[in-house]
Amino acid sequence: MSLGHTADLGFRRARIELKQFFRDKESAVFNFMLPMILLVIFGFVFGGQELGPTGITFSQYFVAGMIASGIVYTSFQNLAISIPLEREDGTLKRLQGTPMPKASYFIGKVGMVFVAYLAQVTILIAVGMIFFGIELPKSGLQWFTFVWASVLGLIAWTLLGIAYSAVPRTGRGAAALVTPVVLVLQFISGVFFVFSELPTWMQNVASVFPLKWLAQAMRSVFLPESAAALESSGSWQLGMAAAVLFAWIIVGALLATWSFRWTPRGR
Repeated sequence: MSLGHTADLGFRRARIELKQFFRDKESAVFNFMLPMILLVIFGFVFGGQELGPTGITFSQYFVAGMIASGIVYTSFQNLAISIPLEREDGTLKRLQGTPMPKASYFIGKVGMVFVAYLAQVTILIAVGMIFFGIELPKSGLQWFTFVWASVLGLIAWTLLGIAYSAVPRTGRGAAALVTPVVLVLQFISGVFFVFSELPTWMQNVASVFPLKWLAQAMRSVFLPESAAALESSGSWQLGMAAAVLFAWIIVGALLATWSFRWTPRGR
């Protein structure tokens, strides 16, 4: 089957995935609205807390971290929960038995994640601008950073979500195995707390994972240069952020290829 036909079927599959995603109220709230809910709650609770001489408030710091977290919610968490459900109810087995190329299924998932993130990040930025005083990127370099950080982050976390979907044995237990992973990474990666104020060992652990670097890159986009002083290195380290995200794309691709299953274990 030609590459063009595979892509066309993938785009059609993406439309189906999007309809299912937004029609499922639980999924939409859990994976799409949760970052916005957390942003509003934490933003207003800690909104007036100034972070030293940087000229920014914690709410502004938090907005950048939640934009990075939005990528994790719409890709990793969404896929790591929805794929086990599809595996358990037989959806994957039925799709495997159709003439549709397997690659089209994954193109559909990627398309759904991409569109959901665009909608989510637009709302997050709007909320941040209206209520918490963040500003749109002012330079072409910042916009470029936003684009490559979003793209690399989406690819890495999408692949990791596909790979991690093999961990839950049942669809019903998926959320219990996925949500704690996301929360722990947020706590240690400088989303809920200023990263440089975390214990050193925690910073070292977080630096292995992509969320820390994704959040740091997003802070470089939406915060003034003075905010770099809040990073543990005193700089944005954008080259390192890109390298770590790219490394996790490779790791995620290998893990997803090795671990993905179309049928439940033992069948």
